[in-house]
Amino acid sequence: METPAGKECRFFFGDYYRGRNHEECRLLLATSPPQNWTPDLCYTCPVPEIQLANACPEMVLEGRVERPFPYIKKQVTIQAYCKKSLRKVDEPKIGCGECHPLPPIFSE
Repeated sequence: METPAGKECRFFFGDYYRGRNHEECRLLLATSPPQNWTPDLCYTCPVPEIQLANACPEMVLEGRVERPFPYIKKQVTIQAYCKKSLRKVDEPKIGCGECHPLPPIFSE
């Protein structure tokens, strides 16, 4: 579904049926405890770019709303884990390297 920032994200949900205006981020609702979501977080969220770059079904994303420094707007930070290799993914846009190895031409 399209976010308020105009990007496609599978975690964003908007219910506009018969005049309703309910929007939520299901990635942030799935955390424990659930994080507060506001539409302005979608403008700086890295999840849509990660989904465009890497569509691995084994990668699990966990989001958290954090303020990097005082007096700076809150931002969504992402941690990625691979269910197949059972380890943290350092670069979610690329992946863990085990599920989808790079072709030999790129390994030089």
